[in-house]
This record gives sequence, structure tokens and C-alpha cells, in this order.
Amino acid sequence: MTPRQIYVVDDNHEFRDSLRFWLEGFGCQVRDWGDPRDALQSLARVAVGTAWPESTCLMLDVRMPELSGLDLHDALRERGIHLPVIYMSGHADVPLAVAAMQKRGAVSLLEKPLDDAALSAALDRAFAPMDVDLDVDPGVEGSREEFERRAQMLSPRERQVLSLVVKGLMNKNIADEIKLSLKSVELYRSRGMRKMKARSVTELTRMMVSRRA
Repeated sequence: MTPRQIYVVDDNHEFRDSLRFWLEGFGCQVRDWGDPRDALQSLARVAVGTAWPESTCLMLDVRMPELSGLDLHDALRERGIHLPVIYMSGHADVPLAVAAMQKRGAVSLLEKPLDDAALSAALDRAFAPMDVDLDVDPGVEGSREEFERRAQMLSPRERQVLSLVVKGLMNKNIADEIKLSLKSVELYRSRGMRKMKARSVTELTRMMVSRRA
């Protein structure tokens, strides 16, 4: 069985060491970079005349100096390098998360610090055979039917507030947008998150993008 090859790009040295330790403990081969520009050059050289093994994926930090994970992903695709990508973010940056999941076809988005179960599920998704349905993000437990069931429990205000949360608006901006008090927005947001069983904004975003609970 071919070992899983994982390329990690993250500007945090301590995080890379920790992630490498975890991945290698599960038998993965890991190569990592702190500078996305170095990663781009190295991967472009590897790609020349090389067919990428199916057991290869990228793990990219969303926010990095000089070149973001999304920019790096775009640059790789422009060079004909198409690999499954798992995005990682310590910022719960919702607009970037939506762009990553919708426009760039990332297989998953993980929020730092990484949850072991979510990371394992994301890797299984990244290495799934091409004939497997990849519209499902195993990092978000449940089905499309369960998502719809939870969504139907939302009041119109809760649904409105959560839709603005997913667009990246802060509570104060939402309050100004829909002409409510800040406390009311916080209440609707809290109730909506609880009904959707979303533990974080990032998890809510994954639900909304994949339409699965």
C-alpha cells in the first residue's frame, strides 16, 4: 500500500512540527514549508514530467505573509497541479472559508487548533477514490436531510442573522444592517447556532456551503 504523501504549508514553525508529528504517527510521509513561495517552486519542480500519486494531498494555511493559502492554491492550479486541498485557519475567516470551499473546491476547512477526529475525516475525504461522492464533508457530521431539518427550526430572524454571520459580518455590523440592537443580534445568533448544532462559525460555514449538518 502506497503511503500517504502530504505537503504542508504553514508559516508557524511550531504548528508544522506538531502536525508533522501527528501525521507521521499515522504512517504518512510529510514534507513541509514555512514560505508558500518556496513550496510553489518546489512543487512546480516535482510536477515536471511527474504523475501525482492518488495518495497525495496539500494542507494549506489560509492566511500567510506574502502569499495566502488561496493564492498558492490558485498558482498551483495555473501550473497544472491539481491536488486535493485541506485548508486550515486559526482566524475563523468566514469569507475566505466560503471562497475556499466554493470557488476552489477544497475538500475541507479545519479550524486551528485541529481536532483529531476532524483531521482524520478530512484526510479520508482527500484520499477517497474519485468515484466516491465528495460533496459530503465528513468533518461535518450528518446528512443533507439533517441539515434541512435543523434549518427548518430556525426563526426568520435567526436565519437572517446566521446568513450574515456566514458572509463574515460582525455582530455590530449585523445590528446596523438589520436595524436591531446588538443584544438582540447576539441572542438570535446564539439560538441559531444552537439549533444548527454548530460549535463554531467555521463549522456553520461548512454546513452552509456543503448543505449538510
